[in-house]
Amino acid sequence: MILGIGTDLANIERIEKTLARFGDRFRNRVFTEAEQQKAERRADTAGTYAKRWAAKEACSKALGTGLRMGISWKDMAVTNLRTGQPVMHVTGWARERLDAMTPPGHEAIIHVTLTDDHPWAQAFVVIEARPVAGKRPAPEAQP
Repeated sequence: MILGIGTDLANIERIEKTLARFGDRFRNRVFTEAEQQKAERRADTAGTYAKRWAAKEACSKALGTGLRMGISWKDMAVTNLRTGQPVMHVTGWARERLDAMTPPGHEAIIHVTLTDDHPWAQAFVVIEARPVAGKRPAPEAQP
């Protein structure tokens, strides 16, 4: 079952200007060390940051909170599998929120996809609940 869907569109040029103006202050406030290392290795550094910015916004929307209720930018982080597929990780309050919205007997799976076409970066996040193998959801109470 789908627990949440979020999307965001970020302007790469805006992120580039923010990086130029605030530098490490911005990077360290919003992005994990792994995200920074990935972006700084890429030719399109600003585009890489913009896609991750959009993914964090999209994830917060899929969690049903937006960036409020105690969620921190670093509570959501994007890494990549060897295949290049992006993977969203949540910690802190974002993890607590995810756990609270996941029905008993299910596990939450976060799907994320990123794309860019200068000057835009876009992300979609879908949070899915899958039944845990060997566990059945509790029967609903009868009226």
